[in-house]
Amino acid sequence: MSPTKKIPSPIVSLFPIIILIGMLFATIRTFGSDALNGGSQVSLLTTTAVCIFIGITFYRIPWKDYEIAITNNIAGVSSAIIILLIIGALSGAWMISGVVPTLIYYGMKIIHPDFFLTSTCIICALVSIMTGSSWTTIATIGIALLGIGKAQGFEEGWIAGAIISGAYFGDKVSPLSDTTVLASSVTDTPLFRHIRYMMITTIPSLVITLIIFTVMGFTYETSGTEQIAEFAASLNSRFHITPWLLIVPVATGILIARKMPSIITLFLSTLLAAAFAIIFQPDLLYEISGSNGLFKGTIMSLYGSTSLQSDSAMLTELIATRGMAGMMNTIWLILCAMCFGGAMTASGMLGSITSVFVRFMKSTVSVVASTVGSGLFLNLATADQYISIILTGNMFSNIYEKKGYESRLLSRTTEDAVTVTSVLIPWNTCGMTQATILSVSTLTYLPYCFFNLISPLMSILIAATGYKIIKKTVNNPG
Repeated sequence: MSPTKKIPSPIVSLFPIIILIGMLFATIRTFGSDALNGGSQVSLLTTTAVCIFIGITFYRIPWKDYEIAITNNIAGVSSAIIILLIIGALSGAWMISGVVPTLIYYGMKIIHPDFFLTSTCIICALVSIMTGSSWTTIATIGIALLGIGKAQGFEEGWIAGAIISGAYFGDKVSPLSDTTVLASSVTDTPLFRHIRYMMITTIPSLVITLIIFTVMGFTYETSGTEQIAEFAASLNSRFHITPWLLIVPVATGILIARKMPSIITLFLSTLLAAAFAIIFQPDLLYEISGSNGLFKGTIMSLYGSTSLQSDSAMLTELIATRGMAGMMNTIWLILCAMCFGGAMTASGMLGSITSVFVRFMKSTVSVVASTVGSGLFLNLATADQYISIILTGNMFSNIYEKKGYESRLLSRTTEDAVTVTSVLIPWNTCGMTQATILSVSTLTYLPYCFFNLISPLMSILIAATGYKIIKKTVNNPG
């Protein structure tokens, strides 16, 4: 869009946001958990049309500008869509092959209920650091831990909160994480300098989170050992449980350690799990295919939904898979969200709204708080963490420089505000993805994602203390 063109005022720019929030509220209220089947997507496309109508009619913004912005947005999430599809196949393969049931089976024997939530958070944090991906962590070990927690009697909100808290801590500080690399590159901050600086806010947030989960673990009334034993017996009767199946997660870990690209790692892990399904669970594959062969059963477990019956209702629900097809509603939502984000950007409405935050940037606290507020707003408005990171970094980069702040303060605040909160927003790509993978709604796990809730507040708190915040003297602080 040409800089000479008039852009909408902040009040006008809020109009599509208000419509979106209203439509999403009505959609969720009407359709409930089925809102992802099309209602939410229609809401996003409708508000996209409203945004474009206002821009073209009243501000003479050409259609070509919208088309380019939307196309660029969709191109930017193309790799995320591929990862989603592979994760769908991987989830099915890991379940049907017996990898997840084996992890659950041995995990129930190792993890004591009193320390389950704390252990879950730590395990997911370590795996996410190694993978650099919260999505991969949640889709693999996260699902296994969810099964263990349910067997021990924990509510799914608490379990998902512990899983997500740990996974997003690891994602945030891992040098393999795309969001970490993106935040550092957008703000021109060296990667490891960015990671070291993040520890000042990230470690305290994690410590507080672990304390909460530890206290809750001791006070929560979990299932007795008899129920756990019964659940383990049901697993053992339905699947061929063997330590050999642990080769799959070990091999996946080796690929990660060798820094293989995420898509390649996930794809090879899926193929290995599919091969192990043929070797160790042929009866299940015949059951899935209707006795029409191992090949058909294997392919169906990768792309489609499966429902294997057992003598435990909880186990039957746990081992049901959705495959690649189960990710289509999420992918559909992502595409619609990218359309909305592109329209808001091309019309200048996004820039108009976020410029309001700049007016309050006087002290260090107000600078950081404005960045946090802007990041949160962008997560809500664009429904994508990648776009939010890029826009936040680009919008505040010159401001931080003019005020004499180091770029690492901007990169850290951007991650504290955007990366960890994206999963808390129901219509954000991260929120929808994790809700789909775990089969736990965003609003159900939101109150228990303590790390994600504490991080932006910790960023502001540390700014208030001034700890490790260096401000250079500038001639024009403007």
